[in-house]
Amino acid sequence: MSVDGRPAAILHGLPPILDAGVRVLILGSFPSPASLAAQRYYGHRQNQFWRLLGAILDEPLAEVDYPERQSCLLRHGFGVWDVYQRCQRQGALDSAIQSPEINDFSRLPIAAPQLQRVCFNGQTAGKLAPWFQARGYETRLLPSSSPAYTLAFASKLERWRAALL
Repeated sequence: MSVDGRPAAILHGLPPILDAGVRVLILGSFPSPASLAAQRYYGHRQNQFWRLLGAILDEPLAEVDYPERQSCLLRHGFGVWDVYQRCQRQGALDSAIQSPEINDFSRLPIAAPQLQRVCFNGQTAGKLAPWFQARGYETRLLPSSSPAYTLAFASKLERWRAALL
């Protein structure tokens, strides 16, 4: 429900950053309002996603434009998507997600035949780990790149590096 008592609007997620060369897929829960408005993953300026991956890949991801970020990820064999394709939510917190619908991951073996590992950006996304494990994928839970998750950047980076490399 929205603040005025009416049902929240149904929000639609973003298309995946994915190709046949992806070996590692990073799944978030659902784009923030800032990301939806910009039509790009991790579009909120305080989200640490692009800084974390940039440090791991030794690429200036936080400083380049979005199309270059996408190309760089794919060159390194990384893909990005979300577990939910649509939901209702007031604000940006995962705890506010209502009526979520899961993306159709059944197409992954065709769209990303080299995919080996699925990493989950935060606990909400990580709830789908058993589904991926049952299909033979390695899974890793990452500390959320969200500014709401207050673990120090250096600690997040250490855990992301261990999970992704």
